[in-house]
Amino acid sequence: MPIPNSPRLRLTALLPSLVLFAAGPAMAAANVSAAQSEAKEIAKSMGNCTPAKVEVLRYTVGREGATTFKVGCTEDKDAFVVVQCRSRICTLLR
Repeated sequence: MPIPNSPRLRLTALLPSLVLFAAGPAMAAANVSAAQSEAKEIAKSMGNCTPAKVEVLRYTVGREGATTFKVGCTEDKDAFVVVQCRSRICTLLR
């Protein structure tokens, strides 16, 4: 039986939180990647824009994290729409 203050017990208690901390950026990148396809769909269906290049304008983390995308349109070189996604629910901003 381990002694309550032993280094082995502390490491065992700390290990799960280290795994979650290390997976954080990878999970965030996966969410942004999934939201990009949703943003393209919104640009096409609601913005009357055939999507070309997708850029992340703003990414906020937290309980109500959101990602704002700038979706370039193929119709005009300077045309773009702005789409905001919270979870996987996206809305056209402009």
